[in-house]
Amino acid sequence: MMSEFITVQVGQCGNQIGSAFWPLALQEHGIATSKPVSQQQRSRYNDAFHSFFSSPSDTSGASYKSLHDLENAKVKARAVLIDMEDSVVARFRNGPLRKLFDETLLLTNYPGSGNNWAEGHHAHGSEYASGIVDVVRRAAERSDHLHGFLLMFSVGGGTGSGLGTATLKLLADYFPEVDRFVTCVYPSGHEDVVTAPYNVMLATNVLLEYATCVLPADNKSLLDICAYLQNRKESAESAKAVAAASPYEDMNSIIVNMLLNFTSGSRFPGSLNVDMSEISTNMVPFPKLNFLSCGLTPLGFSSSHILQVPKQVEPWARDHQLLKIDPLAGTLLSATLLSRGSVTLSDMRYNVSRLQARGRFTPWNQDAIKVGLCSVPPNGHPAAHLSLLNSTSLGGFFSHIGGQFDRMYRRKAHIHHYLQIDGFSNSEFLDSRQSLYDTIGHYQQLANSQDAALDRLQVM
Repeated sequence: MMSEFITVQVGQCGNQIGSAFWPLALQEHGIATSKPVSQQQRSRYNDAFHSFFSSPSDTSGASYKSLHDLENAKVKARAVLIDMEDSVVARFRNGPLRKLFDETLLLTNYPGSGNNWAEGHHAHGSEYASGIVDVVRRAAERSDHLHGFLLMFSVGGGTGSGLGTATLKLLADYFPEVDRFVTCVYPSGHEDVVTAPYNVMLATNVLLEYATCVLPADNKSLLDICAYLQNRKESAESAKAVAAASPYEDMNSIIVNMLLNFTSGSRFPGSLNVDMSEISTNMVPFPKLNFLSCGLTPLGFSSSHILQVPKQVEPWARDHQLLKIDPLAGTLLSATLLSRGSVTLSDMRYNVSRLQARGRFTPWNQDAIKVGLCSVPPNGHPAAHLSLLNSTSLGGFFSHIGGQFDRMYRRKAHIHHYLQIDGFSNSEFLDSRQSLYDTIGHYQQLANSQDAALDRLQVM
């Protein structure tokens, strides 16, 4: 039996990622939404259907060929949708996939969290805690082999950062044995949310403490990837497809393609599959060093328009990172290479040797590169590769977060909006800052220990 995952979509950004996620997840099982699906894809491994979908009648998913079939069989997505305003979730209720979502797993309110982490985390987090636990438990009770939660939200606003991290803490309390994989979107710094530096700092502190693994993306990197693909010399047909695609749809679909590749080894068969529990075991060497830099190839656009990229581009290349860092510029604490589709073991060995030649590994983990090979390719591509790198370069990413916070907090700008929320105190600003800078210091210590390899007996 394949592993099952529950997506927890929080806030506007989280639910927009979800709106891109479900059409692509259906297409992997040969169920057409807007893009035609090949006959080869239709007959492939539908026993993995229940990883993301629950059905009271069919155990294989092989009989589902259309949305009409799903509706007749009462198939539901393993999805919990949470937002403190109704507009994005309303698109699920009224859209073409509306029958796929269970109304009892949707939790909304009005009028939002006012771009205030404290409002989302403390006010709404306290008010809706029991409701969130109830809907998650309802989704979990429909699972036989629940392996993990996939949380999706942004950290720049109020609901995603505040209520999203409050939900993360609830999952850690009520489902401590279930992995919590968080995909969160960081702002580029040019958004309209003035209080984003506060929200980002406070949310990041919770992510460091409660997430099993964090797979971050930032808007700047996603926009650059979209611009790169748009500027490539493509055929006239591809150029028209790019022009017709929405930038935010493209950005969300890049994240979704990463998530589908990330979970593919737990959902589909393969000669060298990686179970999701192995990710955290191999990739998080110390507490709070749980952020992973994700690199993807090929880079896709929306579910309607997927473009190829040259095969020689490596997934760990800087331009293929979902976060605006160069992971190979720092010391690699751990690495995982996940491939799917028409990839041979010799191809995997070549990729490993290339990464070993390009990367600088910590002395106590020189050769430990986790590899996974799933047999089933993504829809529309013969193969795909995902790199997960735990690099000390992430210390620079956190330093940027700390610098933006310090510049605003030094002037005590806008802090009264946070202090007026019941349950929030100024110590949360200071504690979050200290936690972040402690993590930065840990990265720096590990980066400087390159030549300080210790005998194993000394370490023990």
